[in-house]
Amino acid sequence: MARSVFRFLSRQPDYPELADGTLVLRLPDYGDFRQWHRLRHASRAFLQPWEPTWRSDELTEASFRVRVSRNRQEYASGLSVPLFIFDSRDMTLLGGITIGHIRKGAAQNCMIGYWMGAVHAGKGHMFAAVRLVIPYIFEGLRLHRIEAACIPDNERSIRLLEKSGFEREGLLRKYLKINGEWRDHLMFSLIAENDRQDGRSASS
Repeated sequence: MARSVFRFLSRQPDYPELADGTLVLRLPDYGDFRQWHRLRHASRAFLQPWEPTWRSDELTEASFRVRVSRNRQEYASGLSVPLFIFDSRDMTLLGGITIGHIRKGAAQNCMIGYWMGAVHAGKGHMFAAVRLVIPYIFEGLRLHRIEAACIPDNERSIRLLEKSGFEREGLLRKYLKINGEWRDHLMFSLIAENDRQDGRSASS
């Protein structure tokens, strides 16, 4: 497998931006609302089976602004790194990937979650985004373990995680309330040492 290449850019001194020549990953900005709204609205039927129930104000600009503010607060607090995924050629919004539940101390781990717009799915964009955030997590954030959970019948997500080097650990019963129902999830993980041994970790 080709090794991912990442570089750290800087829109603002405190905000990360990851790029590999094809994708740009950065924190959401208020100016992203129109693109985000169009993509999420068009992808609703595609995304809802795998996400918590959308609120009645889910796609409003006011809700989006609250989301962006919360994202910045959580990033500043070291709790998460929520990133939008853009095509580097024209900065078209493709989807999102969040490095969340960051724990330091003895744990040194996090959990990733992601979504892709329906029109952009199945084209390798999310695989590229996952491979881009892995070295950022292990080398930039200096964490030891990445976790990801997905519904057992989400075959697309399972293939993505396994292709990215994650290993299946077990079943989490009634783990998250998804689309109005408590759903079992499969737990996957990637350990820093294993990623390096497999030759997937990027050098800066």
